[in-house]
Amino acid sequence: MKIRNFTLIILISAIALLGAGCKKKKKAQETAKPKGEVLINEYCTGDAYTSDKDFFRSTATGESMDRETAKKKARSNANAELAKTVSTTMKIVGDNYANSSEFNNKEELTETFQEMARTVVDQEMRGAVEKCEKLTQREDGTYVSYVALELSGQKIADAYSKGLSQNDKIKADYNYEKFKETFEKEMEALSKGK
Repeated sequence: MKIRNFTLIILISAIALLGAGCKKKKKAQETAKPKGEVLINEYCTGDAYTSDKDFFRSTATGESMDRETAKKKARSNANAELAKTVSTTMKIVGDNYANSSEFNNKEELTETFQEMARTVVDQEMRGAVEKCEKLTQREDGTYVSYVALELSGQKIADAYSKGLSQNDKIKADYNYEKFKETFEKEMEALSKGK
């Protein structure tokens, strides 16, 4: 009986040691980096910095030997990306709104929406808020600026709606609720990456 218990204890110990050894080997394989590759840490990126149903967001970097130039480049790149996202979204909203409306001349309505989108983007981009900013310096002295910008979707929708409601061409046929519904659907799609 004692020999059996002793054998059982040794067998259990061997299995435990073997399992622990496999775990260490597996963990070492997971953490080993591929040969010739370097892990890069990008600041101001990830889920917290992507557009969602409430905010348009963009991230960018800028590099320069001059600190302020690196920051300006990053901000300029982020602004351009943000403007592109807002413009694209508002074009889709305008097209969808025009297609679902009972406005007599859909082509004229679509054109009015596109004009309004350009105006709103130009005006509202100044209201973009910095959500994140990091500045690093490489060994060679180059500065790298990381920035993430954010712009309220509601602010864009309100400015857009205000402009449309004041437009004499479409004032009578403009339906705020339908516009808002169309806008919210597109913001939801944007947040899901569609």
